[in-house]
Amino acid sequence: MTPYVLTLSCPDRPCIVHAVSGALASLGGNITESQQFGDPTSGRFSMRVQVDVAADIEILRATLVDAVEPLGAIWDVVRADDRPRTLILVSREGHCLNDLLFRERSGSLPIEIVGVLSNHDDLRALATFYEVGYHHVPVTPDTRAAAEDALTTLCGELIVELVVLARYMQVLSPLLCAELSGRAINIHHSFLPSFAGAKPYHQAHERGVKLIGATAHYVTAALDEGPIIEQDVERVDHSHAISGLVATGRDLESRVLTRAVRWHAERRVLLDGRRTVVWSCGEEAAGSRSRHHRRASGRGHRDRCRPRSRPASRRRASPS
Repeated sequence: MTPYVLTLSCPDRPCIVHAVSGALASLGGNITESQQFGDPTSGRFSMRVQVDVAADIEILRATLVDAVEPLGAIWDVVRADDRPRTLILVSREGHCLNDLLFRERSGSLPIEIVGVLSNHDDLRALATFYEVGYHHVPVTPDTRAAAEDALTTLCGELIVELVVLARYMQVLSPLLCAELSGRAINIHHSFLPSFAGAKPYHQAHERGVKLIGATAHYVTAALDEGPIIEQDVERVDHSHAISGLVATGRDLESRVLTRAVRWHAERRVLLDGRRTVVWSCGEEAAGSRSRHHRRASGRGHRDRCRPRSRPASRRRASPS
């Protein structure tokens, strides 16, 4: 049996779960995890199913086509153990890069880091330590277009499936944002728009902020306004020095970005307009206190073709 992950989004209607589960059952599939969410605002239904099937992926796809295409669905199915080929973009701050490299090397982050690209040479030693190729592509106002061409070329050469902006302090062009739509993740502090520009933690310290936060989101042409995948906060007070605020912020950025990358890699994130449906799980989900994106669970939608089970007290006992 091979484990697969199916993700699906379509206009909400009766019998969606019935159609999908019936197609999987026809192949003798065993559903090991299933989550659904019907959004009353957008009228769309989202679904993630993990299933064990004794068939190759082409047979599975062919079987699913007949079931999901009449639904007008956007869908995909991949092996559950697939690791997206990932390119990390950085500038001079290495805390997020270090966390991603360590977790990928230790096997706790299901991605394959195929390269690091930076507009500075400061973090080459870190990438070299993890035996990951380092690509130095300087960016100036005069070379910005050429630098983006180099990035695009590198993505093609390395067969990149996911781009992670791990404190990459360059703004991508609208054309490149469109090309990377849904497969580029950015991280930033959550002071925006209050404390924009240089030294945001110094500005926050001067204003006496009580919460430090971080946001991970998909990259769009609207700067730092893409669909949010994950957020988290830590409480601080008047006793925290600027260095303490910076350290807290770096820890938050690393944790939030790692969660977002993991959930994307596990196909737990579906776009729902300008928002996301996120099926987080495990200890990281329990540790995250954010509610700024839509969290969905299997209890959020009842398929209208599935009969309700009777309460236990009313079930007829089988003879012993």
